[in-house]
Amino acid sequence: MNRSGAYIKQASNYRAFIPKPMPPKPAISLKGDMHGLLSNADMSLARLDGIGHILPNIDLFIAMFVRKEALLSSQIEGTQASLEDLFELEAGGKPDNINDVSEVVNYIGALNYGTKRLKTFPISLRLLNDIHKVLMKGVRGGDKKPGQMRTSQNWIGPAGCTLTDATFVPPPPNEVKTAMSALEKYIHADSKMPVLINCALIHYQFETIHPYLDGNGRLGRLLITYYLMWKDILHRPLLYLSYYFKRLRQEYYDRLNLVRENGDYEQWISFFLKGIIETSNYAVDSARRILELQTRHRELLWKEKISSPLAVGILEKLYSTPYVAVKTIAEIFDISFQASSTLVSQLEKAGILKEITGRKRDKRYVYADYLNILSEGTKP
Repeated sequence: MNRSGAYIKQASNYRAFIPKPMPPKPAISLKGDMHGLLSNADMSLARLDGIGHILPNIDLFIAMFVRKEALLSSQIEGTQASLEDLFELEAGGKPDNINDVSEVVNYIGALNYGTKRLKTFPISLRLLNDIHKVLMKGVRGGDKKPGQMRTSQNWIGPAGCTLTDATFVPPPPNEVKTAMSALEKYIHADSKMPVLINCALIHYQFETIHPYLDGNGRLGRLLITYYLMWKDILHRPLLYLSYYFKRLRQEYYDRLNLVRENGDYEQWISFFLKGIIETSNYAVDSARRILELQTRHRELLWKEKISSPLAVGILEKLYSTPYVAVKTIAEIFDISFQASSTLVSQLEKAGILKEITGRKRDKRYVYADYLNILSEGTKP
């Protein structure tokens, strides 16, 4: 048995990993480049948390990033959906891959549900079960006891693999409750370790226990943001590591396995902190680019002499609804179809909107420049 636990042969002749409770012993070493990474991660996260003071509509920015996180986190698990599919569904359409898009919608619901509950309820096994129920309701895996920790064995590996040739076999079901109770105690313990290091350890341990039959990856990634908000490191749900984990998916899995195989938590923590830095800086840069886009297109409205209150209102609405049709604009702003058609045509001529159907009737338009910023890294 190493620092993190050991693979133990079970009665059915397969080997399952039994993790040791947190914290690791010997304690995490902060030698070498760990101090520098930790300091940079703290500063990057502080800058990210501070963008709420410069963005005119932070809630809108959060809503868009929640969509992106939901998409990326679901894609890591094999969901084939795009941001365009999600916006099409929200605009009243029905994308061909509706089942995949529904998983993304559930993720958004789970994230928002958990964020709201955290205001009055601490992180706990009960809360995780409730969030898991929202995450899995009515989608793939929804028949695998949502909101209940597993009572049968699961495993991770390529399609068609068995317990004996799986890449990783989590603890057997009789060990799950004990392991999760120990993790809950660690989350609430008065630790002397930096919060970001604890966060890395908690995510690792949750993924190693794999307490549910499905949805563990998505809930484990949600747990990162929840923990940082609960610890008042983040005051809004702005940090989402799925962009980083998706880009380096195999390395992410390999580093988790390195902890299990030889107890090397430090390499995992280093990888995690680099993800905090990269993801925080990316989100801050995206916010800056969106601000610049808003300014540029407001000025364009003036230049093209279409800066009526309605035109400005439509432009602002595009930041929450980047997929629109003439009919929906007419309904939102309570104007005639003809007036809406004229405004949409003006915005299309100015290069703000782009028609995407090629049809003569029932046309749909997209705010392409804005969607390009949001869509980076989201292609399935």
